[in-house]
Amino acid sequence: MAQQAYMTETADGGSGPERPGTRLRRLAHRLFAGWRGDPGIWRRGAVLAALALLLALVTLLHAHIPNAVGNLGSLTETFLPWLGLAIPVLLVLGLLRKSATALIAVVLPVIVWLNLFGGLLADRTGTGGDLMVATHNVNADNPDPAATATDVAASGADVLALEELPASAVPVYEKALAPTYEHHAVVGTVGLWSKYPMTDVRAVDIKLGWKRAMRATLATPEGPVAVYVAHLPSVRVKIEAGFTARQRDKSADALGEAIADEPVRRVVLLGDLNGTMNDRSLNAVTSQLRSTQGAAGSGFGFSWPASFPMARIDQIMVRGAEPESSWTLPRTDSDHLPVAARVKLDTGS
Repeated sequence: MAQQAYMTETADGGSGPERPGTRLRRLAHRLFAGWRGDPGIWRRGAVLAALALLLALVTLLHAHIPNAVGNLGSLTETFLPWLGLAIPVLLVLGLLRKSATALIAVVLPVIVWLNLFGGLLADRTGTGGDLMVATHNVNADNPDPAATATDVAASGADVLALEELPASAVPVYEKALAPTYEHHAVVGTVGLWSKYPMTDVRAVDIKLGWKRAMRATLATPEGPVAVYVAHLPSVRVKIEAGFTARQRDKSADALGEAIADEPVRRVVLLGDLNGTMNDRSLNAVTSQLRSTQGAAGSGFGFSWPASFPMARIDQIMVRGAEPESSWTLPRTDSDHLPVAARVKLDTGS
């Protein structure tokens, strides 16, 4: 009985197993039945074609969407990769509408999306690197900070940055991380743990009125490395105000100025920037540094929210170092995923 389910009548009246190619041809025949000789395939679907063209333009020209009203440009850029989900919807609707015009128009957003994000679909991770770094917004309301600290330390990172540290939980993190990291410093609500000695530890003024950014110089075997830890202000999406990010943008500019003035040639930035690499409002920072995920990651590396990651707002960026690999770490009790990277420190002049 099971064998008969895979039998079909052949041209000579016999029977035999149905080939996969035959099934595809039959499916294509059903989809495109009645298309031949139908002049309406070019007249139907004008609205779908217009939507496809609009999608292509928004994706391609996102940098020109103004921020004057509700920071619409930054909001679009934060979730820009997700615009690609509209492509299969338009494709299906074009097939159901039997519109050749719509189907041809859908090719445009496909080309634009692949040009922007196609490289992220490939695995660009390497196996080298002499420094492993990690960063994690641990969430001020984390119910089990000790377990979170133990989990991220188990990643094997040489350098670990933590953000959103409440004063009451700092001793818990210090105790849990002490067996792994000999050196550490906490400034305000951010902290840095390192297997290498650190000097010149100080707060970085990001125009908030309280301390949410720091820098330190690490004495690695390959030479000094300036490590910045930052937690930029949160953004909100409000019906009456749109994408409110003015304070974050101001802090990003201040952080960019500090990095630009950094005398140490090798720089690593770790932290929750509350924005993606596509967000133009972070240009003061992103224009100076390379994203390890963009250069040597696999996939998009989304880190927030941890329950269903939709954006990579937790960043690892470098200057004077070569990214070798970048990835997200397993979920903890935070609402962010930890992210990690391995880099090769550039010892050239």
